Amino acid sequence: MDNSTDQATKARQFYKLHHSGKLLILPNVWDSLGALLLEDLGYPALATASFAVAMTNGYDDGENIPFDHLLSILKRIVSVVSLPVTADIESGYAQDETLLKENIERLLQTGIVGINFEDSDKKTHSLLPVETQCRKIRLIRDVSHRSKVPLFINARTDVYTKGKEFITARSRIEETIRRGLAYKDAGADCFFPLAMQDYNEIKKCVGLLQMPINIIIIPGVPGLNVLEEIGIARVSLGPSFLKIAIKAMKNLATKLRDHDGLNEIVENEITSDYLKKLVNKK
Repeated sequence: MDNSTDQATKARQFYKLHHSGKLLILPNVWDSLGALLLEDLGYPALATASFAVAMTNGYDDGENIPFDHLLSILKRIVSVVSLPVTADIESGYAQDETLLKENIERLLQTGIVGINFEDSDKKTHSLLPVETQCRKIRLIRDVSHRSKVPLFINARTDVYTKGKEFITARSRIEETIRRGLAYKDAGADCFFPLAMQDYNEIKKCVGLLQMPINIIIIPGVPGLNVLEEIGIARVSLGPSFLKIAIKAMKNLATKLRDHDGLNEIVENEITSDYLKKLVNKK
């Protein structure tokens, strides 16, 4: 099986995970070791987080990490695991559609099978017109079709975080539904209403859009069992997985500064041999 065939197979596998009736949980990773850890724990697919990838490489989020650097990270992650990998590419690192086309082609060459694609402008921090975003989604779908890899497009909307003109709950949910339907029609496989947390709004989104919905875990979001019951296909953690890791490091570093914390080190179940096992897959 050549690489393109294997990639297409993983893409179809990733698609099926969103239509299984079971909740797909994706703790977003930022490097190869995290990817290997989740594979070892039995996760069926992996996702990156743009915030985590940028921060762990010394850049702020918002497409500040050089695109070539991002590609090298994604290629390495894909190379060490056998699972489908979807990448958070923000708005595609492109200010025009010609560059977007080139970037999607280069992203596909890393071996990824899915993307998160946002509908806000990195310069103005405002929502893009629906028509503009739909045109971009259709372009991505066309590149995907020509590459013979059914790239999974998770269309993210930032209505709840950057749609300042939608000041009422009703206007926010109405605009979110409008964009979801439009993105679905343009070729999106999944819809990601960032920061939506209300049970009734989530349930309405599922019922009206009739497509896989991705919810990010933030304060106020219903429990995982509840989300699965109302038909959510996928949940992700965004930067939260990184924050948990940094919290553990910060807590230990604080204790060590005060001459404490040695027990946490010597009693840590994560040994060097365990990490070597992950990397060497033995």
